[in-house]
Amino acid sequence: MAFAVDVDAGSAERTATKELPGRQTVDPESAVLAIENMNCGGCMRKIERVLGDAPGIASVRANLSAKRVTVAFDPQNTGTETIIQTLADAGFRAADLAHNNLDDSNRADRDLLRRLAVAGFAAANIMLLSVSVWAGLASDMDAEIRSLFHWLSALIALPTVAYSGQPFFRSAATALRAWRLNMDVPISLAILLATGMSLVQTIRGTDHIYFDASVSLLFFLLIGRYLDQSLRSRAKGAAQNLMGMKSGWATVVLDDGTSERMPARALEPGMRILVAAGERIFVDGIIEAGRTDIDEQLITGESVPRSAGDGDKVYAGTVCLTAPIEVKATAADNDTLLAEITRLMETAEQNKGRYVRLADKAAALYAPVVHTLGLVTFLAWMWAGVGWEAALITAISVLIITCPCALALAVPAVQVAATSRLFNRGVIMTAADGLERLSEIDTVVFDKTGTLTKGLPELVNGGEISDETLSAAASLATKSRHPYAQAVVRSAESRGLKVVPAVDVTETPGAGLSRQLVSGGEERLGSADWCGVSGGPGVTDNTQATASLWYQPAGHEAAAAFRFVDALRSDAADTIAALHSAGLGVALLSGDQKAAVKSAAEAAGIEDWFAGQRPDEKIAQLKRLEAKGRNVLMVGDGLNDAPALAAAHASLSPASAAEVSQIASDGIIQGHRLEPVTETIAVARRARRMSLQNFGIAAVYNAICIPLAMAGFVTPLIAAIAMSASSILVTANALRLNTAKLEL
Repeated sequence: MAFAVDVDAGSAERTATKELPGRQTVDPESAVLAIENMNCGGCMRKIERVLGDAPGIASVRANLSAKRVTVAFDPQNTGTETIIQTLADAGFRAADLAHNNLDDSNRADRDLLRRLAVAGFAAANIMLLSVSVWAGLASDMDAEIRSLFHWLSALIALPTVAYSGQPFFRSAATALRAWRLNMDVPISLAILLATGMSLVQTIRGTDHIYFDASVSLLFFLLIGRYLDQSLRSRAKGAAQNLMGMKSGWATVVLDDGTSERMPARALEPGMRILVAAGERIFVDGIIEAGRTDIDEQLITGESVPRSAGDGDKVYAGTVCLTAPIEVKATAADNDTLLAEITRLMETAEQNKGRYVRLADKAAALYAPVVHTLGLVTFLAWMWAGVGWEAALITAISVLIITCPCALALAVPAVQVAATSRLFNRGVIMTAADGLERLSEIDTVVFDKTGTLTKGLPELVNGGEISDETLSAAASLATKSRHPYAQAVVRSAESRGLKVVPAVDVTETPGAGLSRQLVSGGEERLGSADWCGVSGGPGVTDNTQATASLWYQPAGHEAAAAFRFVDALRSDAADTIAALHSAGLGVALLSGDQKAAVKSAAEAAGIEDWFAGQRPDEKIAQLKRLEAKGRNVLMVGDGLNDAPALAAAHASLSPASAAEVSQIASDGIIQGHRLEPVTETIAVARRARRMSLQNFGIAAVYNAICIPLAMAGFVTPLIAAIAMSASSILVTANALRLNTAKLEL
């Protein structure tokens, strides 16, 4: 599935909302659906329009970045299964999700943005009132007008601090209840003390009023908090969308021979399930009747379907391609292979969650130092005999000037600049700490099918096949979903041939396609045995061994051989060479067969490769590298890669990857080239250096300003201005990343 950004969508995180009037119900229900192939703003609008016209729908809210749609509906007129079928009729593959944690992160983003807007508006207005007082224009005013200005400032500042400061106040209260300190404790102290002292001084009618300092401080702190939150919200839990693949409805054959549609979560071992062609299998089980081709790419990474019949094992999450089958369930719900992959991913995500980010390391040292400095300043000035009010104002100035605005912006500002640069070069970062982990990698591990290769078989001997033969074979191939058949059609269309779909075509699973001609005779497209060419005239052992597909025309004409290859991406070898030149180790892990993996590794220039790797074996290989002290970047695309992507130190997925793999990774590579892998590593390394530079700027600022504040040379307003200047400085430094010339 593609992860695309449409020009109408604005960004990968754009959310579209549409309320449909005139469809209110007394007690509507809601459902969250994962839309596998919602790739652009046009898809989003079509989904909203299709569901908006359906009966019983109260409202529709589509989210392009998460590929989800939330639907409120009247249960008396429609249901989840009907909605899914409506989407299927419109060409969209949907699955029911039991939970929707994404809305929580979206609400958090919107909440911070509202608080930021309120603080900015209030800071601007209070500053207008303060300019006349602090610039000396108020010297001509009488005391009543100055007092009025102060009370107007208080009227704006108090509700603003109460509303916009809640994220810091709640965090500080939580920390204090647990008998610990965090960065929000001194922030809250500075804001509350400055505001409280200003209110007391306003009541007393003095001139030491610092509402402008407290609200401006809050505004700049919220900028850093919002940037950090918006980046964190992109890191979604991968296991939740994986569970969506277990959601849906299955047809169960009852003991009396009748059938019943049941939710996939209600299936139990021993049940007999009918699976139609094109449907996903929801259980692990044994085929009891029928033969079909099974698309197992999400599980094994193998792009060529497996032929399966009576007695063969099938797994949840795979797709029945060519013919209906009846499956006896041996494992369902939480006992399937799909559920085991989910558990592997959850474990891997927990391990990755223990990673301590650069900003968090700095924050661990910040809080105790700031509190100590503030307390020492207050006690020293009290000991000097200046009185508690002057001592408290000086201590507040110290707290304000040491407020971690520059520190809080040091990493988010660089992250925003880095993710913007990568976005313009076709890479979408989805993890807040992904860039930091990417900067530390020294080994890159690739999956093969769909990552190192294009993931689509291509006809390589088209020059040996005549237009007439290719056109006839393509006419048959239009009736099959098999990747080889689709490759024949693509080859004929690319040659400019007119492909007319054949009629009365019969597909025999595991064998091929056939059609009886009106003029007599039969033409076939499929395996060598199916086309009757094994050992036939003109068929050498080498041709039979290398051909993947055969076309046997009606009559006595010789069969035509079709050979396919899953070609490497155009710049795969150059990318691997660049990684080697930069001193990075490179390896290949694949669930594909040994011969195919060896061929791809040799063509790409990779010496270390492993074939036939299951999801748990891929994680084991990564653990072995980790035990050797290696920080691994995993690049993969299939469901079988998702646990490894979550377990690796850092991870990337191509845009064609399974949605679960995209969300498990730290970034998504757009386009058909691998060059963005090297660009991403180079940007991540430069971003880390620039983050350290920003921490250095913040340290120099504090080293100069803190002694001045402790010595009483800085008022709370000057402290707020100095703090803002340091924030602007680290932001300007971060913006240099957009135009920097980088080499890996």
